[in-house]
Parts: sequence; structure tokens; C-alpha cells
Amino acid sequence: MTVSSTQPRRVAIAGANGRMGRMLIEAVAASEDCRLAGALDLAGSSALGQDAMGFLGRSSGVLVTGDLRTGLAGCDVLIDFTRPEGTLAHAAVCAELGVQMVIGTTGFSDAQRAQLDAAAQKIAIVLAPNMSVGVNVTLKLLELAARSLDDGYDIEIIEAHHKHKVDAPSGTALKMGEVIAQAQGTRLADRAVYERYGHTGERKAGSIGFATVRGGDIVGDHTVLFAGTGERVEITHRSNNRAGYAQGSLRAACWLAGRSSGMYDMFDVLGLR
Repeated sequence: MTVSSTQPRRVAIAGANGRMGRMLIEAVAASEDCRLAGALDLAGSSALGQDAMGFLGRSSGVLVTGDLRTGLAGCDVLIDFTRPEGTLAHAAVCAELGVQMVIGTTGFSDAQRAQLDAAAQKIAIVLAPNMSVGVNVTLKLLELAARSLDDGYDIEIIEAHHKHKVDAPSGTALKMGEVIAQAQGTRLADRAVYERYGHTGERKAGSIGFATVRGGDIVGDHTVLFAGTGERVEITHRSNNRAGYAQGSLRAACWLAGRSSGMYDMFDVLGLR
């Protein structure tokens, strides 16, 4: 990981006691470029008042708190993989305090996204539906494929996640559709088909179909199918655990060093523009 500053980035983690929060804390603990400076969780969480690295058998001196301002005190950047409502509340305070954000939360409405864009006028934010380096390289491959596999190819996006995921299609699947549509000079909103049931008729030319699977402990599988006449091309990314999301998030947190404001994504972080 390349850092833009000689000092470790002081990182706060939202949802510190959740699956992703713990993975992020573990990644920070192993990083030379970041150090844990804050840990946030919801009021009523069993982790409140506990050392944020206690689950690792370590002492960090950082206690999990439900008070946002306390948790952000002395922090450079907040990494947030929570829910849209929580992320928006965090963004308002981060913008006030000058704390940067790395946001992996998905499921934002257009109005909620506009609120994040407003916050990005005051602070630098990396917003991406998937922080994995591999996923973002996959998005770049999809951009290339979409330009060549345009006429005569039907496009389907199939995603699978664990049974606890609350939004569908996944943010990553939607981002894949957006990248493909943009590469072909169109808008996903004009082409997306999210549901099929009953007598649907023939497939509409130019549509981008989505299929969703939920079950078990699937971390995240995404396949894009370009189906033509006599051949098909499939581009797939599978996550075996959340470590890739955590590592990408820390890379984004380090990349933000020295940036005062603006909305960025992982293409910016990885130089894929």
C-alpha cells in the first residue's frame, strides 16, 4: 500500500462490532499505514465501552462508543459500511468536523446520494459499492467488453449474497450495469429489468437483466453474461471472505491523504480512469 503521508492515517470504524467492522479493525491492526483512532456502534450494542480490539485478544486503548463526535475526535477518516440512514448521519458530522470518509454502504436513493454529494463539497469522500481491488479491475474489464460486445449480445447480471443482505440487487451488481450502459453510450435506468414473472414475452432487445440469489453465508458472487449467437462470454468475480473489501478500504483511506474535498471512487484510487 502506498501512502501519501509519512504519518499513519488515524482511522475510525463505523459498525465496529459487525462482521465488516471487525474485519476492518483487524486489517487496521495489521497495517503500518493506518492506526485505529475511533470505533463506533449503535446505542445498545453489547460492544459499547469495550476495547475495539478486544475480540482479537489485544488492547488498542480505543473504546467502542455510540457517541459520534467522541468516536471521531482526533480522526482523519471514517470507514463506513453500515446503512444509508446511518451513513448520512455520519456524513453530516464528518463534513462539520473535516473528517474524510470511505463509504462502502449500498442502497442509497437518489435523494440520499445528493446529500453525500453535498457533503463532498466540504470533505473528500471515496464512495464505492465494492472496495475490492479485484472487483474494480473486473469493472474495468466489463467496460472493455461492453464496448466490443454491443450489437447482438444480450446482457445478464447474476449476483449471490448471504441471507442477511437487505438490499437487492447488490450495489456491485448495479455498478456493473451502470459501467456497461455507460460504455455503450446509454443509461442503466433506460435498460434495466429487475423482475421477471409469469408471461413476460420475448426478451426486449438492449435490456440488461438482473438476477438475485440470497442464501447461507455467501460473501459475494457476481457474474456478467454476454450471450450472443453461437457463443457467450462470462466475466465472474467471487469473494471468499471480506478481507479484500477491508484491504481496499484502507488503500482508499490512505489515498485520501492531502485531499480536501471531492467525491471519488475506487477507479480514482486505483488509477483506472
